[in-house]
Amino acid sequence: MEYFDTFVSILGSAIRLSIPLLFTALAGLFSERAGIFDIGLEGKMLASAFAAACVAYWTGNAWAGLGAGILVSIIFSLLHGFASITNRGNQIVSGVALNFIAAGLTIVLGTAWFNQGGRTGQVPPEGRFSGIILPGADMMRDVPIIGPLYANVISGNNILTYIAFLMVPISWWVLYRTRFGLRLRAVGENPGAVDTAGVSVVWLRYRALIVTGFLAGFAGTYLSIAQSAAFINNMSAGKGYIALAALIFAKWKPVPVMFACLLFGFLDAFANFMQGKSLPMIGEVPVQIFQALPYILTCVLLAGFIGVARPPKAGGVAYTKER
Repeated sequence: MEYFDTFVSILGSAIRLSIPLLFTALAGLFSERAGIFDIGLEGKMLASAFAAACVAYWTGNAWAGLGAGILVSIIFSLLHGFASITNRGNQIVSGVALNFIAAGLTIVLGTAWFNQGGRTGQVPPEGRFSGIILPGADMMRDVPIIGPLYANVISGNNILTYIAFLMVPISWWVLYRTRFGLRLRAVGENPGAVDTAGVSVVWLRYRALIVTGFLAGFAGTYLSIAQSAAFINNMSAGKGYIALAALIFAKWKPVPVMFACLLFGFLDAFANFMQGKSLPMIGEVPVQIFQALPYILTCVLLAGFIGVARPPKAGGVAYTKER
């Protein structure tokens, strides 16, 4: 039973750690399906985390913080669109520039406004998204197997966690069951054909980036006022790049994206659990080895088990209308 309790603890931690990855990977899914390679997801997440923490700290309202995080993330997405769609600039360079801007601007503004070396003030409890105890969680806690899973894994999470998993079927429905999704996937494969059909490629790609900014705003907000109680310098810590790896690993499909993010979150939680612990006949293993497991596993699976991950054909290519 002790091993099962440990597994439940790691699983609950894995879900919490996977949420920012899931939001960010779904955000990248929409932009890349539209043919916009968005390496600036890291910058969007970081900027929205800072904005959400600032507004939640000043207003004491978590929803106001979420709105600020989403707004700032959408602004960053529109900047990326202006550079790579309107002006047909290099999408990689534009995304990297946004990452640098977010990393530098959050430090400068954080130091100027809070004088704590880039850290914001502590967000009050009413300015954070706290855990929600689902009905019957306390009653089921002592039920074998099902009880601990319901009480400690399913229940007790904040509302953004449930929204993240709800966004998976919503994303699938939007991409595969709506006219917008059909056109979005088409513009990522053959923008010329979409343009010939009388649909604006530019406007469609901008709409995809707005959706990207919207979802990335949730990811940043989760980091600063749900998982934590303040913004910390560079608190995204490369999660935008990890989300991109999960997106490629999942072959740009919503449901596999969810499982890929859960895998990354589980390995991250396992790495945290193994800190300071010794393995039989081996001794204490450096935690960096466990932190590298998601990347090692991704390389192995991509190389030999899941086949070639082919991105949308027009991905990363600026569209120039033929005259």
